[in-house]
Amino acid sequence: MGIFTRFRDIVSANINAMLDRAEDPEKLIKLMIREMEDTLVELKSSCAGTIASQKKVSRLLEETCDKEAFWDQKAALAVSRGRDDLARQALLEKRRFSQRCEAVEQELTELKSIVAQYQDDIQELENKLKSAREKQRMLVQRHIRAQRKKKAHQEIRRVDSAQVVQRFDEMESNIERMEAEADLVNFGRKSDIEAAFEELSADDEIEQQLTELKSSQTRPKDDTVSH
Repeated sequence: MGIFTRFRDIVSANINAMLDRAEDPEKLIKLMIREMEDTLVELKSSCAGTIASQKKVSRLLEETCDKEAFWDQKAALAVSRGRDDLARQALLEKRRFSQRCEAVEQELTELKSIVAQYQDDIQELENKLKSAREKQRMLVQRHIRAQRKKKAHQEIRRVDSAQVVQRFDEMESNIERMEAEADLVNFGRKSDIEAAFEELSADDEIEQQLTELKSSQTRPKDDTVSH
């Protein structure tokens, strides 16, 4: 594909539409930018070559026109000296260089037009390339934001899961602590029925001690002496 064909295809392309249809917009925009950059390099190189040719032809035109003026002066000199034969030859040379001058001037005009077209094309392609790079920057930023958003959502889900587990662990620890506190409250204390039976046992012991005390006081004194 020639440089001009590629250039026309590029500048006429609808970047947004192409990216909307692309499966991988970032990859496509990279390829488009690379193609634009390569084409731009070729355009500038061709333009530089044409400018060089233009300068060369411009010098040639100046030399040719100088030759035309030179033979015009020689023809006038020959006429002044009565040398019509030399004047005719000088006029023939003048006409030859005059015709050459017209041809070179036409070539120079065409080269100037080509250079101007190159410069317009370069400017147009640079604008297109600038737009493509801006589009690439936006796509990259969108991609970065999408990645960050995805990572944030993953982090949120991870944190939420960890918090749920942590809350259950805390609830379980609280319940176990409450159970332990309840056990400590009753630790060492007897139940009501156990306390009642112990009280009964204590009453029986007191009654027995009381009976023995009374019995010892009612015994005869002689019995006490005899012992």
